[in-house]
Amino acid sequence: MAEPESYRPATGTIPTQPGVYRFSDPAGRVIYVGKAVNLRQRLTSYFADPALLHFRTRTMVHTAAKVEWTVVRNELEALQLEYTWIKQHDPRFNVKYRDDKSYPWMAVTWSEEYPRVFVGRGTKRKGTRYFGPYAHAWAIRETLDPLLRAFPMRSCTNGVFRSAAASGRPCLLGYIGKCAAPCVGRIGPDEHRALAQDVCDFLAGRTNSLLKRLERQMREAAQNLEFEKAAVLRDQLHALHQATDSNAIVLGDGTDADVIALAEDPLEVAVQIFHVRDGRVRGQRAWVADRTDDTDTDGLIESFLLQLYGEVDGTEVPPEILVPVVPATADLIAELLTESRGSRVVVRTPRRGDKKTLMETVARNAAEALALHRTRRASDLSTRNRALEEIQQALGLPTAPLRIECYDVSHLQGTEIVASMVVFEDGLARKGDYRRFVIRGVDGSNDVAAIHEVITRRFRRLLDEQSTTDDGPLLVDPSTGAPRKFAYVPGLVVVDGGAPQVTAAVQALTELGISDIPVIGLAKRLEEVWLPGEEYPLILPRTSEGLYLLQRVRDEAHRFAITHHRGRRSASMVESVLDAVPGLGEVRRKTLLKHFGSLKKLRAASADDLAAVPGIGPRLAAAIVEALAGPAPEAVNLTTGEVIDQAL
Repeated sequence: MAEPESYRPATGTIPTQPGVYRFSDPAGRVIYVGKAVNLRQRLTSYFADPALLHFRTRTMVHTAAKVEWTVVRNELEALQLEYTWIKQHDPRFNVKYRDDKSYPWMAVTWSEEYPRVFVGRGTKRKGTRYFGPYAHAWAIRETLDPLLRAFPMRSCTNGVFRSAAASGRPCLLGYIGKCAAPCVGRIGPDEHRALAQDVCDFLAGRTNSLLKRLERQMREAAQNLEFEKAAVLRDQLHALHQATDSNAIVLGDGTDADVIALAEDPLEVAVQIFHVRDGRVRGQRAWVADRTDDTDTDGLIESFLLQLYGEVDGTEVPPEILVPVVPATADLIAELLTESRGSRVVVRTPRRGDKKTLMETVARNAAEALALHRTRRASDLSTRNRALEEIQQALGLPTAPLRIECYDVSHLQGTEIVASMVVFEDGLARKGDYRRFVIRGVDGSNDVAAIHEVITRRFRRLLDEQSTTDDGPLLVDPSTGAPRKFAYVPGLVVVDGGAPQVTAAVQALTELGISDIPVIGLAKRLEEVWLPGEEYPLILPRTSEGLYLLQRVRDEAHRFAITHHRGRRSASMVESVLDAVPGLGEVRRKTLLKHFGSLKKLRAASADDLAAVPGIGPRLAAAIVEALAGPAPEAVNLTTGEVIDQAL
């Protein structure tokens, strides 16, 4: 489990505005979605003293590896967006809206002959359409009241409906015009279902047509001097506007669109995109990229649209793409996307209304992302710049190595050989680009051959991804929006070791036809820097910031490799010890490892504990205890001489 401090954002980088936040695990899965009126105040509470946190919250923050947030305008928008993303991601630590008092909803019993609309707080049922959540139950009822005047569908219970049908007289709602009284035959099933469909359209966010209709009726009533009717319609419009609360997270016309906004400075550009489907924000993606030239906003948007939609399936292209500035080639881009989608696609800039408001929300999030990126990059900037300049001067590089990749190999007596690749950009760890390799083409303790294999695999992938377009490497995967991690060329490759490892890495690059990437080795014993073809190592001063940065890179690669190796070794140890137990196959061995977590805990378990594991009966549990009764073999790292703790 991760330590929360490892991914805790700096307090000053968290905005104080309302918003929705997402905790994700190391695999990128969203495990918790929450909302806050003040994001900074709410998020900092998760990183307080663990003893003060609820057990479930403490487990969540230790399971997570990253926290992100999206800024919105008000609490209602935060509630709507939180609801949408909980439905989409199904986070394991969310309560799934079981707190009915906090999340009331409105329901339409669509499966009935005469559908009924009502406010609900209980268990949801099949055949019923649900809408919400809403900020307050009273807000739902205030919405429902004018809605029933505009669309007088049934809202009474089944008992009241049957009683009215038996007596031949409608209930009070039928007399005051809030129900079309299908119970006494004033309206047929088809006409009543059409009313119910209008109500569903409004509750789903498609409100524009309803509002326009009421406005037209109000003007007609005023022109006909029917002022009382016009006043009622005015009050209905006011209530409907109040119910929607100018919500930018839900568009009133059920739009399918991608809303794109940029935030720029002379060195970098942040791109934010909200995916709106059926009027609701279904997803969000963001990128921060370096500016390599003086391309203006028009050119940046053109390049982004071509990369984003260039290779995606046509069904993923929405009919409307909203951008802050329409590029000069917008018509050509729209024509290409129309051909891909099979129906008309427009690229335009919203000028007013809810779409312009949503564009402003996306732009605020882009600005927040760029500010956060600047803060992280500027942290101790002078020290990191000095370190990179010292490395450049010491190695005689043409430019400072802004991207450094380091490789390390880990194994136990030549078994379970793994390698790690860690990435530092501008002197900071870029953990999203870390990679693990399982070495399969090397037998025994041969670190040199393992380095050759991992360098070959990594840079063959670089060549593959650089050949994806005629214009150079496509750094963003258009199908997922994720960066192509192997498409970036490092400014320096560091291997953990001395001259043999450096020679192996250079040979691997040469075999691939790569000759412009500098390679060095950092030996652990005396912290010597080994250069290709040099008989003697380069000794950097102990006080050198450049040496300190190289040490951090090398140590991070070693830690990452050891972590991977220990996980694989723990699983293999359990399987090898239990191989001789009759009736214990591969599936049950994996079940045991997953249940107990390590060989040490498995050895400490009693027969009763083992028998409680699914698939392990009393007889098999006794056989496992007998197999584990012998002394645990001592494992030694032949490189360092340290005894390896098998509890890991």
